[in-house]
Amino acid sequence: MRPTTRNSQTNEPQFAIEKIVNTNRVAKVVKGGRNFSFNATVVVGNKQGRVGIGIGKANEIVDAIRKAKERAGHNMFTVPIVKGTIPHEIVGRFGASKIMLRPASEGTGIIAGGPARAILEAAGIENILTKSLGSNTPANVVKATVNGLKELRTISEIALLRNKTIKELTGLGEQNET
Repeated sequence: MRPTTRNSQTNEPQFAIEKIVNTNRVAKVVKGGRNFSFNATVVVGNKQGRVGIGIGKANEIVDAIRKAKERAGHNMFTVPIVKGTIPHEIVGRFGASKIMLRPASEGTGIIAGGPARAILEAAGIENILTKSLGSNTPANVVKATVNGLKELRTISEIALLRNKTIKELTGLGEQNET
C-alpha cells in the first residue's frame, strides 16, 4: 500500500476514491437485553488499476468504517486494465455469489450493480459488462468481484508463463506458411 498523499491531521492515507459499500447493524441477545454492533464494507482505489476492500466490525459505526478503510488499504491489489476494460471474460465466485465480468467496447461505461460498481470504479475500469448470479448479499458480491479481478491475466503474462512470445500465442506469425 503506497497511497500518494497522507492527511496531515490524522496521518491516514488518502485514496482517489473511498466508498462505503454496505453497513449492517447486528443485534446479539443477552440476558440484559440486546447488544448492538456494526459492520461495514469499504472499497478504496486509486482509479489507476489499484483497488482494495476491507470489512470492519465495531460497537460504533464510525469505528467500523475506519477499521474497514484501514484494512482495505492493506488489502490493495493490481487489476490488469487493457484499453479501459478487462483483458478477458471471467466469472468470480465466493460462497453462493457469482459475478460474470465481460470486457466491453469503448463508450459502454460500467454496467454493474451497486457493490460491483464501487469496486470497478475504484479500480479505474471505464467499460465493462457484469451480471450478478446467485446470492446478492453485498459482502459476498464484493468478494466474488475481487476474486474475479484477481484471476485476470494479460496476454503478456500468459506468454511469460508458457515461455512463448505474444506472436506465437496469437497465431500472427503462422499465417504465411502455405
